[in-house]
Amino acid sequence: MKLKTQKTAAKRVRRTGTGRLRIRHAYKSHLLTRKGSRRLRRLRAPGRVSASDRKQLARLVPPTSRG
Repeated sequence: MKLKTQKTAAKRVRRTGTGRLRIRHAYKSHLLTRKGSRRLRRLRAPGRVSASDRKQLARLVPPTSRG
């Protein structure tokens, strides 16, 4: 059976080259002038997926076949 990607999850989660999951931080879309530069700099880095969510997200966004 063919694995299909959940498109709503694929818009929010990206896989790295090694297969790990990357997410975008919250609180980075608007009202940025009142947030500190250190806070914005830390929000710029890709977020990590918690261990409790990793299994479920990995099922929604299966790894692509390379080759």
